[in-house]
This record gives sequence, structure tokens and C-alpha cells, in this order.
Amino acid sequence: MYPVPFHFSRPTTLEEAEKIFKASADAKYLSGGMTLIPTMKLRLAAPQDVIDLEKIPGMAFTRREGDTLVVGARTRHIDVADSDVVKAAIPALSFLASHIGDPAVRNRGTMGGSVANNDPSADYPSSVLALGATITTTRRTIAADEFFTGMFSTALEEAEILTSIAFPIPRRAGYAKFPNPASRYAMVGVFVADFGNAVRVAVTGAGSCVFRQTEMEQALAKNFSPQAASATKQSADGLNGDIHGSAEYRAHLVSVMAGRAVTAALG
Repeated sequence: MYPVPFHFSRPTTLEEAEKIFKASADAKYLSGGMTLIPTMKLRLAAPQDVIDLEKIPGMAFTRREGDTLVVGARTRHIDVADSDVVKAAIPALSFLASHIGDPAVRNRGTMGGSVANNDPSADYPSSVLALGATITTTRRTIAADEFFTGMFSTALEEAEILTSIAFPIPRRAGYAKFPNPASRYAMVGVFVADFGNAVRVAVTGAGSCVFRQTEMEQALAKNFSPQAASATKQSADGLNGDIHGSAEYRAHLVSVMAGRAVTAALG
């Protein structure tokens, strides 16, 4: 790692963390570091202050509140995957967490860090959007449909900290992804959630930002089957294209992964 001088702090309250952030000319929050640390190593980021949220109590938990599953922002991927509460409420979310990266990533990365960074190939944003989750911060609550605004961009304001995410519990849900064989990031991941009166489908990895596939939602609302999902074609316009796969290839994968996600939801 190239030497990058910065001030490292570990506040013990959210108020202290925000105070340090506001006093800095260039600060970044650290919550696992699975995005921030690699970008610093590549010299794509050189913050003056790195504020580690690990010592702030009460931010790592999974609990059910009526028809809602609430997950603390500092909850590690491995803990989401292994949680009996998550497995009972939304098995697809447990499955998704168990397939993020590799064991090292799952034991360090956190749900809040992933969602707040909104990496275009991250897994969690698809579940947040497909389940119509509500994001709670130190200042407000934000609906999933309003949270993800672009590549590595969200509705979070300067110094604002994501504290928890509340997921409405669906009738059934499924997730399937085609991972990059090296990084395990999603080249395309599709999360499907059936709420009985509505179906939501979210796609990650394919474009610059997670997005809903509304045509597929309409098709699945009429016929919740793998065939209906696979028959819905995704346009390649605006999708990612690189050495790992063209935009057209990713468009095809959206339909394929959606069909597999529905199969998983049907059990």
C-alpha cells in the first residue's frame, strides 16, 4: 500500500463522529473498509481524516419488529448470513450475504458500509431496493427508491451517518447473481420480492447504479414464474461493458438471473 498520510480516529458516539467529520476538510467514514481501503490503495481516494465507526455501540444487530426486519448498519455480512432472525424472516437476504466476496470480506464488511458506498457491483443495494427498505440515518429516514442516486452516489448528505435499515418482510423472495470469478462481485445480480399484492425486482452489477426492472415486475405480478422472468428482455442501453462482459451480455444475464431468483423464491 502506498503511504497516504491521514488522521485516524475511533469515536465512541455518533455525535462525536459527525463532529470530527464536519471539522475536517476531507473526511471519510470507515465501516468495514471493503470499499474505502482498496480505493485508498489505488490512490483513488486520499482523505485527510478516516473515522472508524467500529467503537460506536448499538449499531450491530438483527431483529424483527412486527412485519419488518431491522438490521444495524455495523452488522457484518457474516452475521447477516448466520442470523436465525434473518433466515426466518427473509431467507433470500441471508443467502445474499453468504455469497458476498470471500470469507475475509464477509468477516469485515458491513451492510451499512456497502449500502452507503453504493458500489455498482455490490449485492446489498439490490435487496434494499427490491424489498422497498427504509434507511435510517442520524438525521432522517429515506425510502429505498430515493436513496440510490448514481454510481457511488446516494442521498446521504455531508457528515450524515447511516445507522440501520428496515426491510418489509415479503411473502417470498429470491436472489441470484453471476459473480466475477476473481472478485466475486456481481457482474449481474437480481433480487426478486413478492409481497402478494405487488412484485419488486432490482438489478445490480449491470449498470452504473442499482435499478428496478419494472417490465419484469409487471410480468411477475401476473405470473410469478421463472419463465415469465426469463422471457422479459432487458435493454442493453446504458449498461456496463468491459473486458468481463459486454452490455449485451449483461442484458442477457439479467433475464437469466431473474429466472433463477424466482426459482429460488419458489423454493
